Amino acid sequence: MDESVRRVISSPRIKLSVALVAGAGLLLGGCGKSGGSDATESKEVPAALTSAFPGTKAAGTPVKVGLITNEGGAGISQPETREAAEAARKYVNDNLGGIAGRPVQFVVCKTKEEPATARDCANRMVEQKVAAVVLTSSGLGGSMVPIVTQAGIPWATAIATSSAEGTSTDSFSWTGGFPATLTSMAEFAKEKGYKKVAAFVIDVPSAVGGAETIGKPVFARAGVDLQIVKIAPGTPDASPQVSAALRSKPDAISIVGESTVCTSVLQAMTSLGGSTERMVLQPCMAPEVVDAVGAGMEGAQVFSSFDAVSDDPEAQLYRQVMKQYSPDTPVEGYAAVGYQGVLGLVRALHDLKGEVTPAAVAKTLKSAKNVVLPAGHGTTFTCDSSAVPGLKAACSAKSVTGTLTGGKLEDVHTVDPSALFAK
Repeated sequence: MDESVRRVISSPRIKLSVALVAGAGLLLGGCGKSGGSDATESKEVPAALTSAFPGTKAAGTPVKVGLITNEGGAGISQPETREAAEAARKYVNDNLGGIAGRPVQFVVCKTKEEPATARDCANRMVEQKVAAVVLTSSGLGGSMVPIVTQAGIPWATAIATSSAEGTSTDSFSWTGGFPATLTSMAEFAKEKGYKKVAAFVIDVPSAVGGAETIGKPVFARAGVDLQIVKIAPGTPDASPQVSAALRSKPDAISIVGESTVCTSVLQAMTSLGGSTERMVLQPCMAPEVVDAVGAGMEGAQVFSSFDAVSDDPEAQLYRQVMKQYSPDTPVEGYAAVGYQGVLGLVRALHDLKGEVTPAAVAKTLKSAKNVVLPAGHGTTFTCDSSAVPGLKAACSAKSVTGTLTGGKLEDVHTVDPSALFAK
């Protein structure tokens, strides 16, 4: 188990149940710096992972792939997702022959989480004539996807967070995105016997809209009343909102937000001394949150699209790739979404031969079946529009979940919320 995860402090004052709703661009900003270079560092590869590093190098004219990230702005900024995407790119170029034998070259654009800049990023991808676009995370996908896909360029992401990403032609999400995570959390709440959950949601349109239009209905199907409490981005102390929500005596709380929201809500819960079980985000495992919250992470039930910390082979591979190509990037926060998006694309394009055009990429992705989801704890994805009803871009529906016990993420497994989707 990584030392960064061991730092989670045990012996909580209040019992927790942390349900991580990863999506809606509400993902933790990391604090790591970019590391590694295009030259493979001489770090020993464990014997069990040797076959995953065959040294099949890409050659020839690079394939241009757009990489859009939400960093550089005054609000939410996630440089660690780009760093992990870069690590995945270096790994596939050094070991998997890139795409169709050619090296992957990124055209990087940072949205700063501003609508105008996001649209500029989308237009830049069209101008650069990239073969595909990968989004690490952003709440502005809805304004970018139409520009990119209407130009005939496929859009790919590990976690779709907007309606456009989930429903547009030539848009692909390796997981069920925000809807699948919310539904998995609702399934968990049903199993726990909760009747009322208070969700503290960062006050941005994509997050609040998703919680209202997706969260409330799926929780209702599970027999659970979902109360939504908006928290402004960057709120240093959420005590007033938390105190008001606790007066309705919810069985549990959840947090849909980035690191400052996660920290402020958890600190308020601890200071108020409530006995309500708590539900938070995978981004809440980031080092800065763990340091600030301390015992507030113990007992957390974490829901995510990826597994970064278990002994599962895919989790081990993720950590090894990061160690080798981006050693200064924290692996326990939300970095893996960038790695997952890029390596997922390359794996899904394994059978692509010949010229790498946007049309060829889209055709190959649509025929991709049972592709191993990077860091997905055994999950596979198939992009035939059947995984999640109403979301033709979703290639799988499962989420990964685990419990923080004694500072370690235990009982990591996948959750399939298909029963609630089917209703």
